[in-house]
Amino acid sequence: MIDDIIAAVLGYLCGSIPFGLLLTRAAGLGDIRSIGSGNIGATNVLRTGNKGLAVATAVLDAAKGAVPVLIAQQLWGLEPALLAAIGAFLGHVFPVWLRFKGGKGVATYIGVLLGLSWIVGLIFCAVWLVIAFAQRLSSLAALTAAATAPIFTYVVTGNTLTTVTTILISLLLIVRHWGNIGRLIQGTEPKIGGSKKA
Repeated sequence: MIDDIIAAVLGYLCGSIPFGLLLTRAAGLGDIRSIGSGNIGATNVLRTGNKGLAVATAVLDAAKGAVPVLIAQQLWGLEPALLAAIGAFLGHVFPVWLRFKGGKGVATYIGVLLGLSWIVGLIFCAVWLVIAFAQRLSSLAALTAAATAPIFTYVVTGNTLTTVTTILISLLLIVRHWGNIGRLIQGTEPKIGGSKKA
């Protein structure tokens, strides 16, 4: 029980590090929350025009999902690792340092999946890239990848508990994209590289 709590807290604290905000401030670009969607993730960092910072944000946001999962897996086993995964995702989406107003969790989810099963993580990335390049819609790519992630998780791992965990995280990610879903239906969702609110 103690191991589970430590793993969940470790995941949350790692996930709540706002790399997008820290990097853009360090680069002299101000508060990332004041532009675009107001989120702290890589997609919004890209709206600053600095592709390098966007890539760095995506990598670091993924790392903060993978690291606690891998640590928990190594020290305590699968179940604590799954709790660390949920904690990391929640930390990014609801960071205590930013009054619980974080990002939408795509890069962190990728990191979580890479930590749990690198094959599933790479499949998620592949699905995202295909949709993103074809449609130039980051939200549609994320939603498609999230919707299929539990399926691939079960096929690859065959583990029910891991699959249920990915279902929960995918549902949370979809809820976080609720506004995007409305704009996708209306045909008003901005394309990747655009500067409109998303």
